Amino acid sequence: MSAVSLTVNGKAVTADIDPRTLLVQYLRDNLRLTGTHVGCDTSQCGACVVHLDGEAIKACTVLAVQCDGRSVTTIEGLASGGELHPMQAAFREHHGLQCGYCTPGMIMTAVDLVRRKGNALDEQTIRHELEGNICRCTGYHNIVKAIAAGAETMAGEPHKVAAE
Repeated sequence: MSAVSLTVNGKAVTADIDPRTLLVQYLRDNLRLTGTHVGCDTSQCGACVVHLDGEAIKACTVLAVQCDGRSVTTIEGLASGGELHPMQAAFREHHGLQCGYCTPGMIMTAVDLVRRKGNALDEQTIRHELEGNICRCTGYHNIVKAIAAGAETMAGEPHKVAAE
């Protein structure tokens, strides 16, 4: 067993875990944060995207012990004080989901996309940046619209994440 201490959604957590435990397993099985999904186990689908120290990563490709001393934000940590993050609200308002399985990973990727590329995102940029996220239900049209709308809203409203 290995000791791991990290901050998840603004809260310090510590556990003794098998050193082979993936971050996605730790979040889901140990912390019961089930918004982070396991879709493929091969880092192809993006259902497991979380933020590690503010950057999007696929939690199925990182060992939990590699995150020792670091900060993780999951989909559960985006909302603040009962108010949805602007990107979450945009997905709801623009029907950017269907079954919802890929939605948490899409939203986490989208928030990181805005952080990296800014708020004025065109359709081509959004579609290119979503190449690591797979939705099996839609043609991505509403997802792209939701991300563009969420990015615009994020420009006008500084939003704190749970860790702030």
